[in-house]
Formats: sequence, structure tokens, C-alpha cells
Amino acid sequence: MSNSALFLVVLLTAVFMVVAALLIAWLLAPKSSNSLKGEPYECGIPTRGTSWMQFRVGYYLFAILYLVFDVETVLLFPWASIVRDLGVDALVSMAFFFIILTLGLAYAWKKGALQWK
Repeated sequence: MSNSALFLVVLLTAVFMVVAALLIAWLLAPKSSNSLKGEPYECGIPTRGTSWMQFRVGYYLFAILYLVFDVETVLLFPWASIVRDLGVDALVSMAFFFIILTLGLAYAWKKGALQWK
């Protein structure tokens, strides 16, 4: 079996599994029409006033910075376990990766994204 045929089989299987799961969930899910079902709520308490609030951009910056360093950690552990097998090329590419992350951290620090105001 060629690589393209194998890829097509895997792709079709994945699409079939997703469609089957959605169809089974739709068929087996309890169906009820209740007027309270569409109302917004927070912790079971009805909201007062408008529910749309603007959040400061600092929350989003913290979330993005967390994701950046979380991805770094996720990539660092497997790399560290096989670094001796990969050789100098892997060391250089990881050093480049760290330089880019350090520049991003320095930029965020300089812009004041790490200060909670």
C-alpha cells in the first residue's frame, strides 16, 4: 500500500469516526425545549444588567505568554531526553529556539506585559 493510499484510508477513517460520534450523540441526546435553556447564567445566578463586559488586554497578554512558555516546556522535555542521540544540530536548533523565546520575553517585559496593574 502506498503512502498516499494509507493517508487516504486514515483520513477517511478519521472523518467517519467524527461523523459517527456526532450522529450518535445527536440521536441519543435527550431533547427538551425549555425557555430557561437559552438564558445566560453565571453560577446559577441570573445576571443583572448586560452580560457583555470588556476585559483589559493584560489578561490576554498573560494568557498568550503562558501558552508560549507552556509550549516551550512541552517541547523541552522530549528534546532533553534524546539530546545526546541527536548531536550538535539539535543543540544549535534548540539554542535558536531559546533565543527567540528570550527575545519574546524581553519584548513583553519591556512593554510592561508582565506587570499586573
